[in-house]
Amino acid sequence: MSQYEPPFEIHVHGDVPLRPEVSFDELQEALKPLWKYAGARSLAAAAASHYDDEPGIEFDAKEHVLHLCWTVLGDEDFRQALDEMCMGLNDLAETGAPIEVSFYDAEFDEEDAGPDEEARDDFLMLFVGPTPEAIIQAQRDLLVEDVVHLMERHFDGAELGGVVAEIDKLFGQRFDALVHSLELGKPPRGGSGSGHGGGRRPRHLH
Repeated sequence: MSQYEPPFEIHVHGDVPLRPEVSFDELQEALKPLWKYAGARSLAAAAASHYDDEPGIEFDAKEHVLHLCWTVLGDEDFRQALDEMCMGLNDLAETGAPIEVSFYDAEFDEEDAGPDEEARDDFLMLFVGPTPEAIIQAQRDLLVEDVVHLMERHFDGAELGGVVAEIDKLFGQRFDALVHSLELGKPPRGGSGSGHGGGRRPRHLH
């Protein structure tokens, strides 16, 4: 029986601001889906990346920031570990933050591939944060940064105020829709409220 070789090199990258009181033990518990997936018994044992030139998983206790630049070998089931990680980090995050995840097809060989063969590479952008508002703000900030960077090749930054305003309008509509959906999940004021109970906030947004 041949030894199983994971089909993907999976790179996780991002900086997550943490609340000042967050301890290493709390962070280790939040990141347990990652280090368990890597086959380790602790965060410290899995903190090193698959590649030596990457910093891996670092906790800056002085600045209260989690730094992620970490590659692990894995399969599509790593997505479940990512979902669980995001739920844990939401409870520790000080502000909203993006986390980039890249799946690189380790089995694809460009030289040997046929004309119709393509790598199964994939890319995810995840967002974590203490509240839905913080997550939406992080999404908005990243989009504004990307759009302004792209358009500054053709326009002066001072000309892009209208573009940013339109982006803010779109995210304002998204936030209003989110608040409305959460309000629908709440029991009527003054009543005991049977059935729905309190609405669950989204844990992370793709």
